[in-house]
Amino acid sequence: MATYEQVKDVPNHPDVYLIDVRRKEELQQTGFIPASINIPLDELDKALNLDGSAFKNKYGRSKPEKQSPIIFTCRSGNRVLEAEKIAKSQGYSNVVIYKGSWNEWAQKEGL
Repeated sequence: MATYEQVKDVPNHPDVYLIDVRRKEELQQTGFIPASINIPLDELDKALNLDGSAFKNKYGRSKPEKQSPIIFTCRSGNRVLEAEKIAKSQGYSNVVIYKGSWNEWAQKEGL
């Protein structure tokens, strides 16, 4: 499980993928954690099956390798459990969740 401190440090680790699985409308209402990429939960399975160039075109970042460090975040820490399950079922082995997710981030950042 990732901590607030680890998530805050993600911009210093370009090899780490911080994936926010909230819907786009939620991000527009609340904002997002810096360095995160948005892949809504209902798109995640399909997104992780895209080829590298299609993934980069859609999400603006190269597709994670199966062993790339991935941290999933959402609003309150529930959807990340499903995201973790999806990624692991596709062979991604270095996956953790940020249980505090946006709610903890916003509180600690004073947002």
